[in-house]
Amino acid sequence: MIKIAFCDDDSAVLSDLHELLALYRAEKNKEIDDYTFHSPLDLIAEIERGTRFDILFLDVLMPGQNGIDAATEIRNYDKNAKIIFLTSSSEFAVQSYTVNAFYYQLKPICAEGFARLMDTVLSQCEKEQASSLILHCKTGITRIKPAQLEYCEVIHRTLFIHLTSGKVLECIGSLDELGRQLIPYGSFLRPHRSYLVNLEYIQNLSYRAITMSCLAEIPIPRGKYNEIKNAFLEYAFLTGR
Repeated sequence: MIKIAFCDDDSAVLSDLHELLALYRAEKNKEIDDYTFHSPLDLIAEIERGTRFDILFLDVLMPGQNGIDAATEIRNYDKNAKIIFLTSSSEFAVQSYTVNAFYYQLKPICAEGFARLMDTVLSQCEKEQASSLILHCKTGITRIKPAQLEYCEVIHRTLFIHLTSGKVLECIGSLDELGRQLIPYGSFLRPHRSYLVNLEYIQNLSYRAITMSCLAEIPIPRGKYNEIKNAFLEYAFLTGR
């Protein structure tokens, strides 16, 4: 389900956007939830509470805090949402790309233009969702590609996601749920109740431990070596590793 937020201090604009989306949703038979905010502060507060939006339509010129500044703050919590700025002036077009904006749309937007824009942004969202994981981290909501995940460990109910870049993400959730999300990718194994590893990055196997590419050692429980070895050899055979 795609979630869209519209943020504009003009109620008439919000009403128009809602109607445009309703037409688009009916014509394209898409499941899309939309939420309206009259103030960027209200939108930011909602995002701080953990709500994730796939697409954000932000008015640039709003009282209190403009859309560019709001987007800068939003990026502290969500680096993946597609931000589309709405404005009657091209004055801030260059600035909009400093927050990795998806598009800068001049008002007013017609039904045809809205439909084209939605086709483009939804296509991008769907491609990313099909090949990525959404993680609720302490630094905000983060999207990663499974190939970036080298291994994961759970310590005191916190998931520590170790990426191939060396970065470690502290996330909320369970290893069981993460494992279920990764099943379709076929390259992940849970050798221990507290660890999940990407078979692609196993450097060495011994009876006592798995050594990853980053040289981290994952303990192997007694009696599990043959099962882990067979899983790794099967993966290596199928992938030609």
